[in-house]
Amino acid sequence: MLRRFLAASLIAATAALSLAPSPAEAQDRRVQLVNASRSTIVSFHASNSKRSSWEEDILGNDVLEPGHSVTINIDDGTGACVFDFLTILQGGQRIERRGVNVCEVSTYTIR
Repeated sequence: MLRRFLAASLIAATAALSLAPSPAEAQDRRVQLVNASRSTIVSFHASNSKRSSWEEDILGNDVLEPGHSVTINIDDGTGACVFDFLTILQGGQRIERRGVNVCEVSTYTIR
């Protein structure tokens, strides 16, 4: 009887653990994008570092004026924490930053 109870408890605990998100999945991937530059940010891309191309412009039709910020959820559904960022400023200047851990970084500032 005790053996059955222990086996059932072990099965229940294993099932509960398999439903719980892994530490990477449970991480907050929201990053505040701060425009501390003198130029308007016209597009911002965040792509999983394992990908070879840039994802779509997160800002869409919007822009980010100097002195403003926006909070972006950079969760692509894969559980990844490391992303590459591409910022394009008005006038065409491109700023790339590779290997940003969005599970640890809460603010990303363009200067």
